Amino acid sequence: MKQVFLTVLGILALLKGYTQQAPDTTGFEARKLKIEEINLVSSYYGQTGDHAAVTGGIGTQKLTDIANVFDIKLSKYDRKLRKHTFGLEVGIDHYSSASSDKVDLKANSSASYSDTRIYPSLTWSVENEKKGTTFSLGASSSSEFDYQSFGVNVGFAKKTRDRNGEFSARLQGYFDQVKLVTPTELRPGGGSDENSYGSDNRTTIAGSLSWSQVINKNLQVMLLADLVHQQGFLSLPFYRVYFNDGTVHQEKLPDSRFKIPLGFRANYFLGDRIIIRTYYRFYKDDWGITSHTANIEVPVKITPFLSVSPFYRFYNQSAVKYFAPYGQHTGSDTYYTSNYDLSKFNSNFLGAGIRLAPPKGVFGMQHFNMLELRYGHYTRSNDLNANSISLNIRFK
Repeated sequence: MKQVFLTVLGILALLKGYTQQAPDTTGFEARKLKIEEINLVSSYYGQTGDHAAVTGGIGTQKLTDIANVFDIKLSKYDRKLRKHTFGLEVGIDHYSSASSDKVDLKANSSASYSDTRIYPSLTWSVENEKKGTTFSLGASSSSEFDYQSFGVNVGFAKKTRDRNGEFSARLQGYFDQVKLVTPTELRPGGGSDENSYGSDNRTTIAGSLSWSQVINKNLQVMLLADLVHQQGFLSLPFYRVYFNDGTVHQEKLPDSRFKIPLGFRANYFLGDRIIIRTYYRFYKDDWGITSHTANIEVPVKITPFLSVSPFYRFYNQSAVKYFAPYGQHTGSDTYYTSNYDLSKFNSNFLGAGIRLAPPKGVFGMQHFNMLELRYGHYTRSNDLNANSISLNIRFK
């Protein structure tokens, strides 16, 4: 946690000059590119468990992850009074994983013990406020030792004439390359030369539709639907599977997957101090998973600038057709995995957030307009437990 908060404090110092800038009072202010919002998020995640997929569904799942995300939004109006918004996000995660360290069962500590992931993204949108339309484009990438990904997306949104409803559509594509880091005992000659690793590809195409509607001054709802298709290498190469004859194999899953998530959101404003936010999602795919997610969060204003937000999420899923625990797969199985993320389980995520947004700015800095701290505890019915804490600061 010390590293997380030191990172935030360092970025705060860099942005001090921005918080002291005087507003632009020239006659061309509306057409100048200006900073609309800056968000800084630092988080810590730690988990424990006893069903590591790297060792065939048994063994420690201990993992820690420290993440830092910097997000900035800039905007300007063109000569036709269309609003252009530009977004830049850069994320850096560093994790250490006791289970990934077991890619080599004989090593006390291997190169797989820890890794750093860097994931920048760029977005651009243009909104015609008169017509109520928004068009957007985006690109992203993610890079770590054994995984490279590039993504693109395009979106369109249209508000109703009374501006109480909005339809949006989005198409996303992700093009990944997976380095085939196999368990050492399954490599030819048991070698560890990184140059001997092969690679394979994975493509994900996702289409999203949503409809949001203001029902009345108290109630807002949204319907969401997605279609997702994946093609290519969908296994993880360093996940072991132990058969009932004692032999060890590399996880093998089909090379295509089709997913259908459907969701519903409803926000109800219970007076001036309480909001009830609810969410439900139904999910089904052709590997055999059916899942249900139900979430509720209730932000409560303690004062006009201080609020607390308790939240709870319940999740339930069935197992994929290809899952079996350690030592229970047979030689007749075409596909096989002992990854407990693909098993049948229930999970609970419970926590709360505290949000500070004084009218004169946090610590008296006018542009430093929000600080939020959130904590959550996660439990899963197949013996996985985790804790997470995040700090979000916003400049505007």
